[in-house]
Amino acid sequence: MDYRESAKQVFELIGGKSNLISAAHCATRLRLVVADESVCKKGAIENVDGVKGVFSASGQLQIIFGTGTVNKVYEEFITVAGITAASKDEVKQAAAKKGNPFQRAIKALGDVFVPIIPAIVASGLLMGLLEGICKVYPALAGSGTYTILHLMSSAAFTFLPVLIAFSAAKVFGGNPFLGAVIGMVMIHPDLLNAWSVAGAESIPTASVWFGLYNINLTGYQGHVIPVVIAVFFMSKLEKKLHKVVPEMFDLFVTPLVTVLVTGYVTLTVFGPVFSLLENGVLEGVKFLITIPFGIGSFFAGAVYAPTVVAGVHHMYNALEAGLLSSAGINTWMPIATAANVAQGGAALAIAMKTKNKKMKELALPASLSAFLGITEPVIFGVNLRFIKSFIAGCIGGACGAMVSGILGVGASAYGITGLFGFLITTDYVWQYALVILVAAAVAFFLSWSFFHDEKEEKEANDKKDADNESHDSKEPFVNTTAESTPNTPHTVYSPLSGTVIPMTEVKDPTFAAEVLGKGAAVVPSEGKVFSPCDGTVVTIFETCHAIGLMSGDGTEILIHVGLDTVQLGGKHFTPHVKSGDTVKKGDLMLEFDAEAIQSAGYDITTPVIISNSYAYSSVAMSAEGAVRAGDVLITVTEG
Repeated sequence: MDYRESAKQVFELIGGKSNLISAAHCATRLRLVVADESVCKKGAIENVDGVKGVFSASGQLQIIFGTGTVNKVYEEFITVAGITAASKDEVKQAAAKKGNPFQRAIKALGDVFVPIIPAIVASGLLMGLLEGICKVYPALAGSGTYTILHLMSSAAFTFLPVLIAFSAAKVFGGNPFLGAVIGMVMIHPDLLNAWSVAGAESIPTASVWFGLYNINLTGYQGHVIPVVIAVFFMSKLEKKLHKVVPEMFDLFVTPLVTVLVTGYVTLTVFGPVFSLLENGVLEGVKFLITIPFGIGSFFAGAVYAPTVVAGVHHMYNALEAGLLSSAGINTWMPIATAANVAQGGAALAIAMKTKNKKMKELALPASLSAFLGITEPVIFGVNLRFIKSFIAGCIGGACGAMVSGILGVGASAYGITGLFGFLITTDYVWQYALVILVAAAVAFFLSWSFFHDEKEEKEANDKKDADNESHDSKEPFVNTTAESTPNTPHTVYSPLSGTVIPMTEVKDPTFAAEVLGKGAAVVPSEGKVFSPCDGTVVTIFETCHAIGLMSGDGTEILIHVGLDTVQLGGKHFTPHVKSGDTVKKGDLMLEFDAEAIQSAGYDITTPVIISNSYAYSSVAMSAEGAVRAGDVLITVTEG
C-alpha cells in the first residue's frame, strides 16, 4: 500500500486545505474536522486504497484504515496537507464548536460520564460476581469478607456525585477539586441520606433566601443531572472570577466565593428543581420499559441505532447512571445490547452474502466488533450504505429489546454491552442470552432477505440497455468497434486516443504496482477524455486531473490524466462533467492542454484503472500499440 498516495487522495476528496480545519488519528481511524462536509466525496473516499469505511460522528469525518496503517497514512496526510499534528482532544474541541447547542450539550454530557465508566464497571462487576458467588455459597453473605467486598462494590455508586462533579469540572474548564467539593456538599452526612427518606419519621427542613421558602435537608444520592448543572454553574463562575479578581487576591477570593455561591445555589435551587426533573425522566423511562408485552422496550430498541447516527446516544450514559443510582439496576443496558448486536447480525448477513471482497473484509470484522459492543464501524461503515440492512438491524434491536422488557433483564453497571455484558448480568444469564439471540437472528434473517450486491442489482436493471444504439456526443467520437463489439458488462473502451502501454511500464510506482487496481495506460495523442462506458460520474477531482466512474454493470473506473498532475491545481484542465452526472459511452468529459502539461514537466501518460479489480477473476489489457477513443481497451471477467 502506498500510504502517501492514499493520504493524497483523501486530502483531495475532502476538498483540500480550504475545507480542512483539523486532523488527528486514533488507533484505527483518521479523524478530520472539515468546514463543509457536503464537499467531501465519501463514496470516492471509500474506494481509496486501504480505506475500510467512512462515517461522520461527533462533528468529525472518520476514515477507518485499521491499526498500524492509520499511523502511517496520518504521517503522510499532515505532510500533504501542510498542517501540524493535532491531538484527539484538539480535534474534538474543533468538532464541538461546529455542532448546534443541543448537540454540544449532549456531547458534553457524554464527556462527563465516559471517564467514569471504569469505576462503574469495576464496582458493577464486583457486585455481580459477589452476588453470583453468594448463590453458590450462601454462607458467604454472613461473613466479614462479604462485608468488605460489598463495601468495595458499592463505593462508586455511594459517592457517584463526587465522581460526576470531578469529571464535569474537567469538561467545563473548572477546578476539578472544587467540583469534587460541590459533589461532597450534595451528599454530606449532615443531610438526610436520600435512600433513607422513605423510612424516615420526619424530614429536616431549612428556611432559605431570607425566609422566602423552605427546602428539605436531604442528600442527592442517586442523582446525576443536578450535579452536572451545579458544576457547570461553578465552572462559569470560577472563570469569571479569575478575570475580575486582582491576581494578589485571586488565590483566596475565587475559591471561597465559588464554593460559597455555588454550594448555596445548588442546595436551594439547582438541587430541588433538577432532581424533580430528573425523577420525572427516570420514571418515564421505567414506565416505558415496563409497558406490558415489552411494547415500550420494543420502541426503545428500534430508535437506539438512529440516535447513534444522530450522535445523541451519549445521553444514555447519564440515564443508565441515574437508573443504577435510583433503582440499583440498569434496565437500559440490555436494550442497548439488543440494538448493538442486531446491527452486527445485519452486517454478518452482508459479509456472508456479498461477493464483493472489500465489503466482505469490512463487514465481517465490523460485525464482530458490534457483538462486542462497538457499533460505529458496523453502522457507518457497512449498514448505512445499504439502508435496508440498517433498518433490518433496527427491527432486530426492537425485537431483542422487547424480549428484555418482557423478562425484566437488568445489569449491575453501565459501559459494557454485547457479549461482555454477561459479566454484569449474572442474575439474568439465560434471559440476556435470549435477548442477544433474538436480536441478532431477526436482523440477520431480514438483512439476508433485503440485501443484494450493488453489482447484481445493476446487472438486473441495466442489462436490457447493453445493446442500445450509440448517440451523438458533444464532440466527435471515433468508435471502430461499436457495431461489432457492443458495450457488454465485460468491456471497457479507451477514453483517449493514443498509444497503449501495460500498467507495469507506467513511470509511477503506485500505478506500476497496480496498488489502486489493474488496467492499462494510454499515452494520449490529443487532449480529450471521453466516457469509456455508460454510467455515472462518481467523482471528478477538484484539480480535474482524474475522474472516477461507475459503469452500468458495476465496474469502477478511474481515469488519471498524467502523473502527479494534481500539483497543477487544475491548471490546463477543462471539465465538461461534474460529480453525479450520468454519461453515455462517447460523451466528452474532460479536455486538457497536453503540450502545456508536458512543458510544465509532467508525464501525460494516463492510467485507466479498474478500481474494483478484486471483484473480478481477471482484468486484462485488450489492446496494443495505437488505439483510438472508443476501441476496446480492457476486458474484465467475473469469477
